[in-house]
Amino acid sequence: MHGAFTDASSWAGVIRLLHSAGSTVRAPANPLRGLTHDAAYIKKVLHDIDAPVVLVGHGYGGAVITQAATDADNVVALCYVAAFGLDAGECILDITSRFPPMPAADATVTADLPEQFPGGPDSELYISEERFPPVYAGDLPPHVNKVMSVAQRPIVHSALTSRSGPPAWASKPSWYAIATADRMLSPTAQRFMAQRMAATEYLLDGSHAVVLSQPDAVVAMIQEAAEQNTGRGDGDEHRQPL
Repeated sequence: MHGAFTDASSWAGVIRLLHSAGSTVRAPANPLRGLTHDAAYIKKVLHDIDAPVVLVGHGYGGAVITQAATDADNVVALCYVAAFGLDAGECILDITSRFPPMPAADATVTADLPEQFPGGPDSELYISEERFPPVYAGDLPPHVNKVMSVAQRPIVHSALTSRSGPPAWASKPSWYAIATADRMLSPTAQRFMAQRMAATEYLLDGSHAVVLSQPDAVVAMIQEAAEQNTGRGDGDEHRQPL
């Protein structure tokens, strides 16, 4: 499950490696329209899968899987990649305000939506094109950063203040890849959330875009979670929606 400012294509490298290992993968789009809406959408995706699921989230996608998987009996494990693992009643801003500000704090820009969308969100957030490379993906090549910066998927502003329900990590085994060079989500905040959920921790020396820059390490974590919680070894089929 991708987070804000990107789309499901950010998992391409991870998906390719999982396919090579014989895993079945689904990578649904995260609507980025608010936590309640997004979690309901992913919950429907999970409902349609008749197999054990290792559910993986990056960035804001972590908040979505935390809420979506609470009552999903087929979800056997959760994997967070530099992601928000919120507690009940908590929102994104509760986490970001608890730790020293990151460079991303002044790199986002707000775009107002046209008035012809009554009842919809009134504004969306982007990362400014010139700030995108150093803030989001400092360990990716310039040509990749240039494409990503102009192909961003914005997130509605209200998603930052949406309150989470009971967390799935309270009842499901969790893994957490901490991006130690992250400039979007504080690595200290990531460690706090990982320890709060008693997750198995992976330390990755990478930016917030570690899903793209270190797919091998992310896959290793996903495979460990799958093997420990599906009762299947290498070469057996298991689903891993991202």
